[in-house]
Amino acid sequence: MLRKPLSFLVLLLLLIAACTGDQPQERSEEELMAKAKEIHERVLTLDTHIDIPSNFATPEVDPGKRGDFQVDLPKMEEGGLNAGFWIVYVGQTERTLENYAKAKEQAMVKFNAIHRMTDEMYTDRVELAETADDVERIYESGKIVALIGIENGYPIGKDLSLVERYHELGARYITLAHGGHNDIADSSTPRENLGDGPSEHGGVSAFGEAVIAEMNRVGIMVDVSHISKDASLDAMRLSKAPVIASHSSTRALCDHPRNMDDEQLMALKENGGVMQTVALGSYVKEDPPEKEAARDSIREASGIRSWADWQKLTDEERNAYRAKISALDEKWPSANVKDFVDHIDYAVELIGIDHVGISSDFDGGGGVDGWDDASETFNVTLELVRRGYSEEDIARLWSGNLLRVLRDVEKVASEMQAEA
Repeated sequence: MLRKPLSFLVLLLLLIAACTGDQPQERSEEELMAKAKEIHERVLTLDTHIDIPSNFATPEVDPGKRGDFQVDLPKMEEGGLNAGFWIVYVGQTERTLENYAKAKEQAMVKFNAIHRMTDEMYTDRVELAETADDVERIYESGKIVALIGIENGYPIGKDLSLVERYHELGARYITLAHGGHNDIADSSTPRENLGDGPSEHGGVSAFGEAVIAEMNRVGIMVDVSHISKDASLDAMRLSKAPVIASHSSTRALCDHPRNMDDEQLMALKENGGVMQTVALGSYVKEDPPEKEAARDSIREASGIRSWADWQKLTDEERNAYRAKISALDEKWPSANVKDFVDHIDYAVELIGIDHVGISSDFDGGGGVDGWDDASETFNVTLELVRRGYSEEDIARLWSGNLLRVLRDVEKVASEMQAEA
């Protein structure tokens, strides 16, 4: 006789639980979102790699207006991205006297563009930082912080004096090489069309040693992204100051030559440096061969072999290309913010929170689902909060570790100059 009332009571309790069970979870999600927003507003967020076209800071590519590029001032303001390294990139070509001169000219075009943004067009919204203290001062003023990095030491050519000249223009890191070997170091991605073999210098060249020493002397961070494993280990050994990997992820999670393996990461920890984990899909998650083949076919049919080719496309052609790529992503899901933060987790566990940072490589191929332009920057902080990172740790990842390295580089430069 007692079984029926008991069964009814249990059923009633289960029904009540089913009707209300989602509420605590929903409240928890709301609390997590609120906590992440508070942290995101308080920490200084810094992206160490933002590529720009040669016509940057012109009416065609106006950084003060919301446009087609992944990064502009409105998107940064919307997403809470406080600071960034705008990049002076020059692609590797055959090393001739004529091409050295062209590389220098191309570098100056981008230096001038960045200065045009900060010194002429938007002095009230963005300011160029030359020191770590500048970064914090400008951030506190409410402006966006601009810094300059050089991607590929090729514009140095064989003229060591240009290292100091580029420092005077604002460069605070130099990626020693890019796609293809140069006179400074071997690349992680040799170029057959330039006559590259697997290795040219066995790492960093004798001239590269002099370049690193001069970078230490003037106060430019040594960047080991894009260079070969041997070159990165050489650079960490040779540099008197900690180095950075301005936009690389972990090879253990994505076996790409652009990523860093565990030996490199442990050497980076020993050096005192920092790996700025990069949100570039193909470095975050390996695509199946079928997707890679389909993407290559779309690029070939669209005539896209380089950044210059992309710039030549009309808006209609770009939209058609994006639609085709989106169809591939629907069939084979692309990397997302969770996949990206997996690389942060891995590196933090292996080498510690003090040696890991964040970068996008936006408009240089970067972007993952959830962080595909600067307006979505909050989503990275949200995922870090989801995984239990403290506000202090999130502040280190977003800017603290990079600024610590920059201060170390400034200190070494000051000491070297005092000894001279």
